[in-house]
Amino acid sequence: MPAIVVVGVQWGDEGKGKVVDYLASKSDFVVRYQGGNNAGHTIVFDNKTFAMHLVPSGVFLPGVQNVIGNGVVVDPKALRSEVELLESKGIRVRGRLHVSLSAHVILPYHIILDGLREESGHGIGTTRRGIGPCYEDKVARVGVRVADYLEPETFKVLVDQNLRLRACDLEKVKPLAQVREEVFAEYASLRKFLKPFCGDTPSLLETALRARKRVLLESAQGAMLDVDFGTYPFVTSSNPIAGGACAGAGIGPMAVSGVVGVTKAYTTRVGLGPFPTEIEGRTAAYLRQVGKEYGATTGRPRRIGWLDLVQLRAALRVNGVSALAMMKLDTLANVHPIKVATAYKVGGKRVAEFPISRAGQLDAEPVYETFPGFSGDLTGVRTFAGLPKAAQDYVLAMEELLKTPIPIVSVGQDREQTISRGKGIIWP
Repeated sequence: MPAIVVVGVQWGDEGKGKVVDYLASKSDFVVRYQGGNNAGHTIVFDNKTFAMHLVPSGVFLPGVQNVIGNGVVVDPKALRSEVELLESKGIRVRGRLHVSLSAHVILPYHIILDGLREESGHGIGTTRRGIGPCYEDKVARVGVRVADYLEPETFKVLVDQNLRLRACDLEKVKPLAQVREEVFAEYASLRKFLKPFCGDTPSLLETALRARKRVLLESAQGAMLDVDFGTYPFVTSSNPIAGGACAGAGIGPMAVSGVVGVTKAYTTRVGLGPFPTEIEGRTAAYLRQVGKEYGATTGRPRRIGWLDLVQLRAALRVNGVSALAMMKLDTLANVHPIKVATAYKVGGKRVAEFPISRAGQLDAEPVYETFPGFSGDLTGVRTFAGLPKAAQDYVLAMEELLKTPIPIVSVGQDREQTISRGKGIIWP
């Protein structure tokens, strides 16, 4: 039963959308298994750039079915806007998008609560889309699932219950009656929009896998934002790691035959939290400008850093990565020299493992190895041999240091700007 997981192995924004789009050409299903519309995948299709937030990246390939799994939190209004945008550009979505009845629903009061927390001085730099509060309701067993949302009487009971539970916080912003009015303002039209897409997606995927269909599972965010294994508490509210794919899609672990990790040729991070290899100054400004390092969801400038092998080794281990895709190699062109963190110093001692403690993560000082830079425009290169030798050497060195094959190298946003090295099995 061939299923492949595509997961970011840094702090998100690695270019997973492009990798999924690239691999989806040989897939039958693409499944998003966690996160919400706080995530963003930037896809270039037909010379147009799309920032996707909920709809899986396989939507741009006509023969591919797309699933929003039960592990995702869904804002119906955001989903409707995304579907309408795609359809306005001639991309057929209806009949090709399936939303799990077990997915939880983001409602207006979740967004209010998210904003309150960020403004209280205890925020972590969220996108204020309501993702965290929605996951909180899920874990507290008071959440509203898609199945509940589609049943008006059930929905009303749950909303009234939750407004009472959250009244103390919500009334700091506006009267509870006004919040309730906002929840129901577009409910009828949103329910009508959402209903045709919804179904028992685990059964759909089981049928597909038994028929030997190829299923590609895509994460949002990245491994270092995982609620269990990331730089806690500066993390997301779900499990982006490959282990979250089965729970978030409703399939068994034996279905997964490989994990493709996605990394940039350097490192970025959005939001607050530890970032050992972060740099500032001219090099950071150059990489941000050339790499267009601004969040697909918020437009926030991303923090910039050198590639961090300590962090990557931790992410590769916890995800069981079988192959890596290295993105934005072209952005590193004209940077001389290139630094890579191969170890840390924590408390004055050299360590090879990423620290688990908050203090250790904040204290981590990178130990760098220097590599020769390379020059020129790489965006037109289509073979590995066509890259400058120093660029080839950089990829090969990372492959050796990480003990993981790098069969995919990206030199631009377009699907065609992808170099396949012909090594490292992606599909069985």
